[in-house]
Amino acid sequence: MVDPAPKRSRIISRGTGRASLLIVGRPRRPITDLYHWVLTTSWLRFFGILVGGYLLANVAFATGYILQPGSIENSEPGSFSDAFFFSVQTMATIGYGAMAPGSLWGHVLVTAEAFVGLVGFAMATGIMFAKFARPTARVLFSDVAIVAPRDGVRSLQFRMANQRGNQIVEATLRVILSKNEVTVEGERIRRFHDMRLVRATNPLFVLTWTAIHPLDETSPMWGETPESLLASQAEIIVSFVGLDETFSQTVHARHSYVVEEIRWDHRFRDVISVLSDGVRKIDYSLFHDVEPLPGN
Repeated sequence: MVDPAPKRSRIISRGTGRASLLIVGRPRRPITDLYHWVLTTSWLRFFGILVGGYLLANVAFATGYILQPGSIENSEPGSFSDAFFFSVQTMATIGYGAMAPGSLWGHVLVTAEAFVGLVGFAMATGIMFAKFARPTARVLFSDVAIVAPRDGVRSLQFRMANQRGNQIVEATLRVILSKNEVTVEGERIRRFHDMRLVRATNPLFVLTWTAIHPLDETSPMWGETPESLLASQAEIIVSFVGLDETFSQTVHARHSYVVEEIRWDHRFRDVISVLSDGVRKIDYSLFHDVEPLPGN
């Protein structure tokens, strides 16, 4: 029986730009990394945690009020709903209507719950502000990279665009080729090779940017073919860093291309044209489109 071919894997996820890795055996410290985890988690999960924690805290305090009858004045004895909504009023410092603390035990729980609510709302507000204030780059990468001549030199190319209306200054781009290799000792390892770009910096990233890597003798892709790159599980990793002019903070983005996403002897369709009044027009509907080179 022939073993099935391994599923194509990649280091950088196309959807999120994050490392696509399954890590095992590493000790986890959920408490010390909790703030970092909350900042990087999705908004849906964040609000789910807030709602869940808020409900659980009120259920816990409502149970405490019920443990001693008479803790809440003007409430129905043993009524969990009365105790729960009394807890909601206490935690949110709304103020009481008909119900109020009715015993020493009730006053103690109200004091503890008011403190928990004060600290909890302060933390939730701070974390929410921190998530909103985190600057992010919305860089659009072309779906595919191409290999085509540029200024007479066969080159690997891909293009990017700034999806926001702001300006990113002092943008820097780094491209790395990652592939499996075998050392002299016969050990199979994953190596990373820097790929020199014709222009690796951009003082003002506003429109589009085509990254060009010449496939000359100094290139780690020199002499490579689609078949050899596929055999070595090659992946081109792109790292973008720039300064967001709006926030005056550093933003970054990542992307990757595997061998199946490289179009050989193709070129990108032009997305920039000049109108009759001299205004430059950018058509992003053509951003990912490529076409074969003449004669191919």
